[in-house]
Amino acid sequence: MSDYSAAVLVDVLVPAFGDGGHVRETVHSVLAQTDPSWRLTVVDDGVAAGRDPGLGPWLTGLDDERVRYLANPQRLGINRNFQRCAELATAELVVILGSDDRLLPDFVARVLQLATAYPAAAFLHTGARIVDAEGRPAAPLVDRVKARTSIRVRDSAEVGGERLAASLLRGNWMYFPSVVFRRDVLLRHGFRPGYDIVLDLDLYLRILRAGGSAVLVERPGIEYRRHAGSLSSARADDGSRFAEERAFFTEVAVELAALGWPKAARAARWHLTSRLHVLCKLPGLLAAGDLSGALTMLRGALRSVPAGPWVAVTDGSGPGEGVRTR
Repeated sequence: MSDYSAAVLVDVLVPAFGDGGHVRETVHSVLAQTDPSWRLTVVDDGVAAGRDPGLGPWLTGLDDERVRYLANPQRLGINRNFQRCAELATAELVVILGSDDRLLPDFVARVLQLATAYPAAAFLHTGARIVDAEGRPAAPLVDRVKARTSIRVRDSAEVGGERLAASLLRGNWMYFPSVVFRRDVLLRHGFRPGYDIVLDLDLYLRILRAGGSAVLVERPGIEYRRHAGSLSSARADDGSRFAEERAFFTEVAVELAALGWPKAARAARWHLTSRLHVLCKLPGLLAAGDLSGALTMLRGALRSVPAGPWVAVTDGSGPGEGVRTR
């Protein structure tokens, strides 16, 4: 092992799809870190699909041993490319950064401090500052709702169990590119095949159900880019996002009820913010004359989730219900 490899404490992995409009900004945000204890790996799933192959030569031209580029010989798709990123990590801490997002300069330094302060936490949520396609500060409705539904902390706090699970199921307010996982936890749970939109929420919940906890941080660690070209926005417009969410919430409601987490199971059955997101899309579809699409999404928003089996438990605190702060 080289001296450099031994010094890598945070693996930053970027699942890319060709040389997109923002990926080079993402790379520069990693290069600008105040703490050098990182390695950047860009895993390109777009070359086999015929996307611009210029990303690899550009990264090689940086001539930085901390930066490596890997092109998938066959397109893996979102879920499997995320899983490949996870399996490539060797450092103790791992972040899978969106190819259009940016780390703030002290991200790595703060993450290392937090990981030391909370040694038992399975993952850290550093939070995000929202920017638009041009990188300007933005506050769209979806992010204002996330802010209102999130668990708020002062400085940082460790949260787990049903409390965090129920909160995330009412509205997934975590920004996945700002999440830093313990490598062993990430590899143990991984990304389940079949999920592209809810793969992050599914991962969080499986970690929490296994007894893991998360550190929530008040001050943002990244800039999260919100724009129409993102996967979630594109799939929201064609309705496929919500079909995936409905199937997921149906499954997880049954599992959480069996676990004895009634608040979380109830939140999964209602998945209120997902339904509201559908309704917010309706005016745009109607304005575009897409009556069929609007009706399909409306039926999805109003459809009930089966209650599933219930377990007789006290509706009180569950595992990890308390908040531990530093």
